[in-house]
Amino acid sequence: MPVVLGNKSAGIAFVVSCGAVWECIAFACSSPQTAELNIKKREETLMKWVHMGQGLSALTIGIAAVLQPETRKAILAGGIFGMASAEMFYSLARKWGHENPGPPTEEYPADQNEGGGFVYG
Repeated sequence: MPVVLGNKSAGIAFVVSCGAVWECIAFACSSPQTAELNIKKREETLMKWVHMGQGLSALTIGIAAVLQPETRKAILAGGIFGMASAEMFYSLARKWGHENPGPPTEEYPADQNEGGGFVYG
């Protein structure tokens, strides 16, 4: 049976590539759950940070694909899957946070909000 994405290590390359995307996005922003709960305060910057994480991911995945051509298809497939799924998760967090807001995990008192401070709830 032929392997669709390359050789016998294609599965490993796919998982590593996809995981690298998720790690880069976690590096750049909070979880979709926290984003959903705090969307009213985080919406302006949420997708900016998701997209910055995806840019870092694309660069990382591109370098990996160049360095290991025998698993290039799997590396690129994992990266594309990771980036697309992250975009979906954070877009849905924003949508659902507006549709059915839960209890926020942060409070922004009026006197601290101007200076950018916040307290965890």
